[in-house]
Amino acid sequence: MCLGIPMQVIEGGMQADCRDAHGAVHRVDMLLVGPQPAGAWLLTYLGAAREVIDARRAADIGRALSALEQLSAGMQPDLDAAFADLLEREPQLPEFLRKG
Repeated sequence: MCLGIPMQVIEGGMQADCRDAHGAVHRVDMLLVGPQPAGAWLLTYLGAAREVIDARRAADIGRALSALEQLSAGMQPDLDAAFADLLEREPQLPEFLRKG
């Protein structure tokens, strides 16, 4: 399973310093998205920014990842709250997989 991690840019550039949800700072390769200003949110994977996202999407992903961490630690998180953005809608295929 591949999981993207939301991070916020602290200092931009092609190798940006970004902060994760736990406060740790990581060096992130910005080749795919270009330099972003401080405060921008990114979806990262294996040390590279894959997508620029907004704060709301970063929070949604962060809640889901937190719930997965809690589950793996044997806790019982509120899954309805963690995945609230998915409860009232049908799953959507990525645009490149849609016909027409």
